[in-house]
Amino acid sequence: MARYIGPKSKIARKFREPIFGPDKHLTKKNYPPGMHGQAKKRAKTSEYALQLMEKQKAKYTYGILERQFALIFDRATRAKGISGENLLKFIEARLDNVVYRMGLSPSRAGARQLVSHRHITVNDKVVNIPSYTLKPGDRIAVREKSKSLETIVNSVAGRTSKYPWIDFNATSLSGTFINMPDREQIPENIREQLIVELYSK
Repeated sequence: MARYIGPKSKIARKFREPIFGPDKHLTKKNYPPGMHGQAKKRAKTSEYALQLMEKQKAKYTYGILERQFALIFDRATRAKGISGENLLKFIEARLDNVVYRMGLSPSRAGARQLVSHRHITVNDKVVNIPSYTLKPGDRIAVREKSKSLETIVNSVAGRTSKYPWIDFNATSLSGTFINMPDREQIPENIREQLIVELYSK
């Protein structure tokens, strides 16, 4: 499946947020890209533009393309609860995202690659589908022959964040997806209600 492989700093500057992680270019130039950049006076942003930008930010943050994002949103609207919160919960339950949250990769793109290259197992079975949706109680682990991979070892060594909905053991390089996270536990700065409003038009 196609993925965005362009300059990440340009996208981060567009949203004025480090959506791909720490970015020294964003720190230096915290204004939109383009030849006029900082000086250009921009017209007042419309309601639709704000909603569209929020959806684009969510897609870039989690590395999901339009069709897949729309399918997740459709599932979120049919589930019990608040649609916007359901959307983020279902995205957080994707295997590539959980691998990233566990600290096995410093980025979601790297986590997606680990999954697609068959380095990850779910309940002792190899799963190479990054969009695979985990269920509470599922056990995620690094395959035995992949535990010495430099990228995994270095990433786990630099792991600083922990999440209450994931139980991770750095020694065995395995963890359990305990439950769907509550909205307040998800650290991403995404205004999901704007996305709901956009799809409701």
